[in-house]
Amino acid sequence: MTVMRTALAALLFSFSSAAWAQLPDADGPDEHKAPAQAQAPTPPAAGVPRCEQRLPTLRSPLAFAPGETLEFDLDAMGATAGKMTMQVQKKQDNSLPVQIKVQTNSFFSKVRRVDATAVSYLNPKTLRPSRYTEDATENEQHRTVDVAFNPKDRSVRVNYTQRGRPGSNNYAYEHEGMDVAGAVYMMRQLPMKEGLPLCFDVYGVRRMWRLTGSVLKREHVSTPLGEFDAWHLTGTAVRLDKPTMTREVHVWITDDDRRLPLAAVGTIDLGAVRATLTSFSRPGEKGQQAQGKESLKW
Repeated sequence: MTVMRTALAALLFSFSSAAWAQLPDADGPDEHKAPAQAQAPTPPAAGVPRCEQRLPTLRSPLAFAPGETLEFDLDAMGATAGKMTMQVQKKQDNSLPVQIKVQTNSFFSKVRRVDATAVSYLNPKTLRPSRYTEDATENEQHRTVDVAFNPKDRSVRVNYTQRGRPGSNNYAYEHEGMDVAGAVYMMRQLPMKEGLPLCFDVYGVRRMWRLTGSVLKREHVSTPLGEFDAWHLTGTAVRLDKPTMTREVHVWITDDDRRLPLAAVGTIDLGAVRATLTSFSRPGEKGQQAQGKESLKW
């Protein structure tokens, strides 16, 4: 599950964060905590930067709709690792689900074999998540995660199973609580401008992280999909319970009505991880696939 979170987290923490999801867990060995009914949320540790302000009001209408499908190539440690697909699904139970699928290729599967699916359940108006789930098989080990967001007390409840053993964690967040998948879609709706500050808390790899950064500048880039004017966002993610653990992230989002997430780059313990958009399809539009041209600097 570390290429999905590494993929999601290079996207998220590169789109803000979506590509750590499946290289080794940021923690090292897994920790197991028996589910508890009244476990108090863990507050941020000393040394975590404060969010001085909330996120700005998001643009409307949405740049995406049910049926939009984005496909990415994933690269890790200098080699092509696999594919990731992000798809907006039909509204259900007052939520807008976004499904993410990650699968490693035959080459990278020699290092780590992953087949994973995640779903972020977003509020259609605010794009804040109510729930986030993961179901993954990594090297024949099955893992699940079910994350519940409670905006009333700004807490996040994480229930997971790994190697057949259940565990749980409770976390507190400051102003905004996101997940690595939904945060990508939220960021597509930001009122982009150079210097726009960003700060929010995000769930990834069974932990909460604080992402602080900004919209760096508007750039003209060439990608496998073609030429685009795009906003370059950059930031650093700090783990709330362990501020010595940080991840640098970069993301490029098109400066047009589609707000396509073109690319994301993140760092993990083993090096850089990137996700590059190679094709997309949207309701009522002709799909577009990679042409092979690329000059975007990593």
